[in-house]
This record gives sequence, C-alpha cells and structure tokens, in this order.
Amino acid sequence: MKFRLAILLFIGCCFFHSPLTAQKSSKSKAAKKLYEKGNEVKIENTKKVNSRKVDFSPTFYQNGIVFASSRGEEGAKGKEGDRFFELYYARLDRGNQPLKPEPFSLKLNTKLHEGPVTFSRDGETMYFTRSNSKKGFPIADETGITRLKIYQAKKGYLDWQDIRELPFNNDQYSCMHPTLSADGKKLYFSSDMDGGFGGYDLYVSKWDGRKWGVPKNLGREVNTSRNEVFPFVHSSGNLFFASNGYEGVGGLDIYIINLEEGKNAVVTNLGEPFNSPKDDLGLILSPEGNYGFFTSNRKGGRGKDDIYRFEVEEGVWGRTRPGSIAATIQVYDANNQAVIKDAEIRIFERTANGLVSRTNEDLYESVLLPAEDGGATLSFESVRRESDALGKPDMTTDKRGRAKYEFTGEKQYLILITKDGYNTKEKAYSTIGNTGQGMITIPIRAIECSTLSGQIKGVDGSILKDAVVRVKNLCNSHEEVMIAEQAFSYCLPLDCDFEITAVKERYTGQMVRVSTKGREGRKDQSIDLMMTAMEGTAKREPSVLSKGSVIVLDNLYYEFNQAFIQAGSTRELENLAAMMRQYPSMEIELGSHTDARGQEQYNLDLSMKRAQTAKQFLLAQGIEENRIKAVGYGESRVRNHCREGVQCSEQEHQFNRRTEVKVLKLNASVEVRYRD
Repeated sequence: MKFRLAILLFIGCCFFHSPLTAQKSSKSKAAKKLYEKGNEVKIENTKKVNSRKVDFSPTFYQNGIVFASSRGEEGAKGKEGDRFFELYYARLDRGNQPLKPEPFSLKLNTKLHEGPVTFSRDGETMYFTRSNSKKGFPIADETGITRLKIYQAKKGYLDWQDIRELPFNNDQYSCMHPTLSADGKKLYFSSDMDGGFGGYDLYVSKWDGRKWGVPKNLGREVNTSRNEVFPFVHSSGNLFFASNGYEGVGGLDIYIINLEEGKNAVVTNLGEPFNSPKDDLGLILSPEGNYGFFTSNRKGGRGKDDIYRFEVEEGVWGRTRPGSIAATIQVYDANNQAVIKDAEIRIFERTANGLVSRTNEDLYESVLLPAEDGGATLSFESVRRESDALGKPDMTTDKRGRAKYEFTGEKQYLILITKDGYNTKEKAYSTIGNTGQGMITIPIRAIECSTLSGQIKGVDGSILKDAVVRVKNLCNSHEEVMIAEQAFSYCLPLDCDFEITAVKERYTGQMVRVSTKGREGRKDQSIDLMMTAMEGTAKREPSVLSKGSVIVLDNLYYEFNQAFIQAGSTRELENLAAMMRQYPSMEIELGSHTDARGQEQYNLDLSMKRAQTAKQFLLAQGIEENRIKAVGYGESRVRNHCREGVQCSEQEHQFNRRTEVKVLKLNASVEVRYRD
C-alpha cells in the first residue's frame, strides 16, 4: 500500500479511496465563496497540451512550461499500466496559452520516472524528481520499494549535464516535488523521512553558498498526519501545496499559506473552482500573480490527469500580485562625484520577448538593414532612439541629484539617464523576488569625445541616402549602428581606435580606420565613405524588399539541441509577423540551418522541427498558414569554413545556426528600412 501511495503521489494520479480520504482539521481556514465579483477565477483545460494519459505538475521555464507525462509510445510501463514519466515542454503564446508540446531533454528523459521539476530564475540550474537508480537501473529499498530522489542538473551546450543527486536523499525514504524560492536560496520539497508528522511532510533546505543544508520540517503550521505534497513557493511569500490531511472538497486539495507570517500563518483551502471532488494538485503561479496552471483528474478532462490554466486578475485571494517598491535614484558626476541637477530619467520595462518599452514606446527600434556584405541579404538591427524622440522624461533630478520612483515587483527595468553635456547612461534594475535597492546610484560622465561626421558617396560624387554606418570600437569590440539619411555624426570615445564601415544594398563599401588617441585624436574629425555600385544595380531599384530577398534571423536562438525558442529571442519573429500583417501579399519560406557538428540526418530533422516551431510562432501571431513554407536544411548550407571535422570556435559555429526568411511572393514595393 505504501508503494502504491508513493507512486500515486509522485505521478499526480492519486486514487485515494476510503483509507486515505481527507480528514477534518481545525488548522485550516475554508470558505465556500472565496472570490467575490470583480475577481473571478477563470479556469480552462489546456487541450493543446493534454493527452489521453497522465499530464501533470507544470513549472515555468523560459517562455513556456515544462511538465511530466506518460504519453510516450516507447519504453517500460509502470505498475499502473502507463509508460514511465518523461518531461515535455510547451511554449506559451502571446496570451500565455501553451502550444503543442515536445520532449524537453534527450539526456534527462531516461527509462525511469522523471517528474516534477523546478528551475533557478536564470534558467541555468534545474532540480527534478527521479526514481532511485544505479547505472540506469531502479534500486529498491529493503522492503522492495523504489524510492524517489531529487537531482540537480546544470545547463550545458548540447543538453542538461552534471546531473547529481542532492545530499539529503536516502535509499530508505523518498524526497520529491522540489520547488525553488525566487532568490534560489531555499528549496522546498516533500518527503516521508523519519521524524515527520505523517505520511509525507513538506521540508525546506537552505543554500549556504556551497551546499544544501540539512532539511527542516515546516512544522505543524503546515503538515498533518496525512500527506502534504507538490509544494510551490511564490515570490509573494505564499506557499501552495496539495494535501489530504485537511477538511477539503475532494481527495487532494490545493492550499495556501503565507510563510512570512510565521507562527501566525494559517493554512487556507483555495476552495472551488481550484478544488473539485477529485484530486487537484501541482499549482504554479506566474510572478505577476494573475495566472497559472494546476493538475486535476476532475470530471470532463481529456485524460487521466490534465493540466488546467487559470486566470485571477487581482491575484489569488488578492494576495499574490507584486507590490510597489519605492526607490530613490541618485545621479552624480563620475569624475568629481558632484550631484547633477535636472538630469532626465526615463524608466523602461524589459519584457520576456526582448522588448524594452515605456508606455508602449520602445527604446530601441527594429530596422531592416542590408547585411554587411552589401548584397541582397537583410537582417533586423536594433537602433536606440534618440532621447528627443522618446517624449517627456518620467522625472528629473532635484537639486540634490535625486528623484523618487515607485517600481513594481517581479520586473526587469532599464533606467535611461540623459543630460546635456553628458554621455547617455543605461542602468539595469531588477525587482525580481519583490526586492530592490532603496537607493540606486548612477554615475554619468561628461562628454569627452571626438565628433566624427561625414557623408556616404558614390564614386561619381553623388550622396547616397539611407546607407548604414557601423562604428566598431576596437578597445572593447562594441559596435554601434546608425542610419545616414544624408549625413552622419557620431561622438567617438577618446583613446581608442575605430573601424568605420558603410553598408548599402547592392553596393560594396570601404572600411576606414580612425583614432582618438593622442592630441590630434581629440579633435573633431570628418570623413567621406565611398561606395561602388555592384553590377546591374542601375537596372534595379535599390533598397527594396522584393521576391527573392533573404532576411537572416541571426538573433533567433533555440534551446540546446531542441526545437523550442529561447526566451527573449522572439523579437525578430515578431518584427517579421508585423511586416507580414502590413503586406498581406507577402509569402515566405522559413529555412532553418544547423552547424555541421553531429549526425547529418539528426541535424536535418532538428532543423525541420525548428522551422516548424518558427512557423507555429507566426501562426500564433495571426499569419495565415498558406503564406508560410517551413524547410529544414540541416548542415547542408554552412556560411563559413566550419564543415564537419573542422575545428572552429563556438562563435563560428553559431554563425551557421540561423533561420533565414526567403520572400517567395510580394506584390508591393517595400523599403528596406523597416520600423515595426
């Protein structure tokens, strides 16, 4: 019976019959009507994710969710007749709805149960539940039960690596269902180790900077004589978990307790519609606190256990929305530490898709520009807008060089400081974990530079409009991109060398080196960049996007050797979708390419999956399917010398991993310079 309970708790398919029905407890607080009008809970079955099998215990990762499922067609079966549980990933669309899932990891998915998982906020470390094993084979304890353990894995180039079990695991009891606090310093989990209050209790282990400490039982404030499982800790301080030890609606119910209230904390049943007469468990909540997912085998589902999505605009019980964090911004001169009055401050928010926005106004504009080779290949570039194009500042500093601002918790910000006579300064700021600095100090430097100005000209002396000027700082390899509508001007930092390059479609240009070293380098400088038209340019209108044009999405990154797209790298696809909405006649081929490492057929299959993923992204943006053709080219079209067997740097291999957009049809004349 104990083995059956452990497995059922692990998979979330908990058929609790009479011996395990929920008991009443005076410790919990319950109410029949928890959500009044104005803060309704909306719940729906995520049909694109769920299968006829067991799908359970989602967790947030990148711009999607990772969950466990028994849907696999191959491999061993457990005692309940389902396949062993593997991890799957489903990307979330713009409405935070999960799309069609795919296997999460080749290395983690083994011939053992892999289940509930949690990730560090930077996505570099994961903790997951797996059956106790040795050399890939399950190990039973002295009673014949295969226990569960928590493992850690690090993000590597090809897949998750450095897999190791945590120090508090034991062959004689189970540790399972890990969840990590927002700051990564506390790991909560469920275990039936000795010394608890019942079957499975909730524990916490703290990270001391080197290792995980001895687990501490959360005590009678949380645990009962029955089972507490599937914990999830939210950055608001609230812990969600499933239990059959309190007075509830059904078998396993979902509960909430605010750990920050200490001994005064009260366990509260979430009530309907979160809980049902069946088993409800594995709730997760977005950092914003207004939507999430949970697992249930309630009536009306698609499979044995399904994943459900919920929305609650004001937060769960109104307790989970991020709070405001008051901060003072101090601006001063980096050279003499003098405070700076009337410095303009603009606050931008970083979003998951890579945007940096302020009141629906982007700091960077996306511009479609010719590639460096001057040919027909195009690419999206991000160009920072000038401060005078960003509207009024959010605030200015007072006579003490200070300004106050109310930030919102659980967000990433960029603070932009501008002041006449000073270099523009960007400062990253985070309130993730609902914490932030009370004082944000930002030094800015007085402008000390050599102004470089000039024009782009043809060999006949004519001025070429809308050319691209790239300024590369050889001191730090930083590159700035600007548009020379008729002329250009740029402030070069002192004591460095620079490469100045002009790029224009169907033109070849020159590269000029300039220096700001020494006395002469400090003076303002003027140059003209000469360009030569390629053969046949005069017969075609330059600077247009037309049939046959190719746009390279160099900044679209995929996870490991997987097909799903990394968080923060979808901006170029969104730009493409915006362009296709603007020009309804536009039809494209999405071609995905890999580097030359690995098996040829594997790379071909992987590239096809990646092209399909990019296509699905555009479909979710409202683009019609008949306008998109997805093709995988594998390693057949590498862009450099890095063919199979050739030693190359990671950067050189990355150059070959790209998605290209070829225009198959376009019945309009489109300027190359494009703003979304």
